[in-house]
Amino acid sequence: MSKPIKRVTIIGTGVIGASWAALFLAKGLEVVATDIAPDAKKKLDDFISAAWPALEQLGLASGAAPSKLEFTDNLDAALAGSDLIQENGPERIDFKKDLYRRLDEALAQDVIIASSSSGLTMSEIQSACPNHPERCVIGHPFNPPHLIPLVEIVGGAKTSEETIERVSAFYRGLGKRTIRLRKEVPGHVANRLQAALFREMIHLIAEGVVSVADADTAVCWGPGLRWGAMGPTLLFHLAGGQGGIDHFFDQFTVPMNGWWKVLGSPQIDANVRKAVVAGVLDEAGKRSLDDLTAQRDRVLLGLLALRASE
Repeated sequence: MSKPIKRVTIIGTGVIGASWAALFLAKGLEVVATDIAPDAKKKLDDFISAAWPALEQLGLASGAAPSKLEFTDNLDAALAGSDLIQENGPERIDFKKDLYRRLDEALAQDVIIASSSSGLTMSEIQSACPNHPERCVIGHPFNPPHLIPLVEIVGGAKTSEETIERVSAFYRGLGKRTIRLRKEVPGHVANRLQAALFREMIHLIAEGVVSVADADTAVCWGPGLRWGAMGPTLLFHLAGGQGGIDHFFDQFTVPMNGWWKVLGSPQIDANVRKAVVAGVLDEAGKRSLDDLTAQRDRVLLGLLALRASE
């Protein structure tokens, strides 16, 4: 389990898998990708070509090159000689278990199998691996993985501590910021935090308090702007003045408890969905999805440059 990770297999080359592939290539790794979709190779090549200028701006590792990418629609061929598998298959437990059963049989025991799953638990996934479930782990990125540093590490009931340590070191070696979950929870941590905020946004929109565009503005030009610098609890520590977080609780415990009592529990029914879709399209205006993606990535690159100077 101590051998270096130099060759990575990407299973599934959708948005997340393609972004992982671009990152691994930029870090000088050999990458073999596999996907059975008929147009998968072209879409992957196009994604990497589009992402490469941003990765050059962030800084390429020695030997980094898109030419180190191999593609095959044959899973067994894709697994040959790999040191780590980054799996990005559909979020269906039946699919995952069938795939992991096959991987467990085909791979040497020192090959880590990391899943990008955003919601399924590793305990359930690895239950299909009778031979070496200890090398299976969640390595959940945040979209797009080639730019966003966060990776959530979650072991299952049978995942070894050695696997946790090795995969964490691997991701950190790529410049990632890892967090470790000590317990499995649906959706992990970052998505749950994101979902909690979105739930209240949906509630306020559905209640007619605010428009979709104004709700987005409230987040990205208010607390969201600060969250790009540090997390909410550290920011509340600053909000407490010289007394720090302890004084913050003195000042805000009562109102915070009051706000929590009236937070909404909305349901996304047909009417709410229609209103949010209309609001998003109005907010986007004439900007295409490609335009919005480019805008997001320009801002992320600027923020990452600032964070790198800390």
